[in-house]
Parts: sequence; C-alpha cells; structure tokens
Amino acid sequence: MAQPILVTGATGNTGRHVVEGLLAEGVPVRALTRDPQRAGLPDGVEVVGGDVTRPDDVAAAAKGTAAAYLVWPGTDEAAEGAAEVVAALGEHVDRIVYLSAADAEQGGVWGGVERAVRASVREWTFLRVTGLAVNALTWSDQVHRGVVRSPFGGATRSLVHELDVAEVAVRALVDDGHAGRAYLVTGPEQISQADQVRVIGEVIGVPARWEEQPLDEARTELAEAVGADFADQIIDHWSENLDVPEPVSEDVPRVLGRPGLTFREWVRDHAAAFTPGS
Repeated sequence: MAQPILVTGATGNTGRHVVEGLLAEGVPVRALTRDPQRAGLPDGVEVVGGDVTRPDDVAAAAKGTAAAYLVWPGTDEAAEGAAEVVAALGEHVDRIVYLSAADAEQGGVWGGVERAVRASVREWTFLRVTGLAVNALTWSDQVHRGVVRSPFGGATRSLVHELDVAEVAVRALVDDGHAGRAYLVTGPEQISQADQVRVIGEVIGVPARWEEQPLDEARTELAEAVGADFADQIIDHWSENLDVPEPVSEDVPRVLGRPGLTFREWVRDHAAAFTPGS
C-alpha cells in the first residue's frame, strides 16, 4: 500500500477539500486534528489527534507519510516555534505543500514559515493565496437584512474559491513538476468588496448594499475578533487595495487546466450559509 499523505488543518476551509481530493486520486490520507472525535472526515481517512504547533505531535503524525499539506495558524503571535515544527515535519517527509499568502516575501508569519520549509525539505511548493472567498461568510448575519456595514467598500480583491486552492494543493502533492514553485493563487477576476455584497444579494435574492463603516469602529471590532496586531494587518491590506487592486494570476488555470471559479460561483456553492439561521 502506498504511503499516506499527511493533511494538517484537515477540518478547515481548504483542508477538507484536500482530503477529499486525495481520496479521489486513490491516495491514502492521514489527517491531523485537535479533536478527532469531532473531525467528521470521510471514511477511510486515518485521523490522528494533535496540535500543528507542537513539534512532537507533528513528528508523530508525519512518521511513515510521503508528503504533507501544511496549514499554519495565520497570526504573527503563532509564528513562534514554526521552525521547530517544520523541521520535525521535514524529518519524515520529502515534500511539503504550504498554504501561504501573497505577501509572504514581505516577511511576517508566512515568510517565516516559507523559510523554514525551504530549509527542511527537498521538495516544496507554496500556495500564495491573495484571499479566500470564504471570508465573505463574515457578512452572513448582515446580508440577508440588505445592508453590510464595513470599511473599504472600494477595496478590490481577487478572491479564490477554496476548491481551487485545494485542487492546486492536490496536484502539487501527487504530481511531479511543482517542486520549487511559489504559485500565486487567485480568483479569475477583480471585484470590490461592495460588489461582492451586491453579488451575494443577487444570488440569494435579497437586494443588498454596502454601507461604509467608520475605520476606528471597524478596527475595534476586528481587534476583538483576531487581536490588535492582526487587525491592523487586515486594515492595512484593505487600505492598499483601494489604490492597488489585488492581481489576477494565471497559475490556477495553468495548474488545473481550467478557468478558476468566480466569486459568483463561490456564492452559489455557499448560498445556504447566507440565509437566516444557517
């Protein structure tokens, strides 16, 4: 039997689809999750308990595997210990596909993890994502009422469907020819945050509009949700996208041999999540 591939973040937005994609390829999967009893992963997946930020847990999960999909907690506070964890992972696998960010070369937690991965394995692939469309679910409790109140409605993103991220990850995990590549993983279009709300409303049948929120108020709410430092990073990124839209890359269609999924297609796949009580 072939060696399994380790999937960290296996119950997350991209990880679940990576698991399903590997199984569809006939590849055995080992999933690392903090709570195996609540993982809800498909039959046939070997689910092991552990924390991706603990080197011993990662080393135990990686033993006997062929490659790994690495999802690291995305805040600077979580960066401590990343090098030790990645080194422990590299003792058992030769190939790591890491879910990174488009601005990884500017440093931060993503750049730090990329450096650790390069130092630890022979074959690495970085998926530098501009932004996941699934983050629009934070508006789900507002859209059905017809108004989304948030800052930077004119910020223009190139949001990517999590299915596209996962499919690129699967190809990099199971196929040759992706080692040493840093893919810019984007959606196929540029769309402002205000237009995202309009599209969601059109798909679910509720006229929805954007209402600009005072920046100080928005920063306070974000800080309560994700911490002050990460909130400032988010605010700074949105601010930059007012003048410089996120780029659209051809890496997704180049790897998958098909166009990337649009934001409207993503909304159709998640329409139920925007209805009251979902």
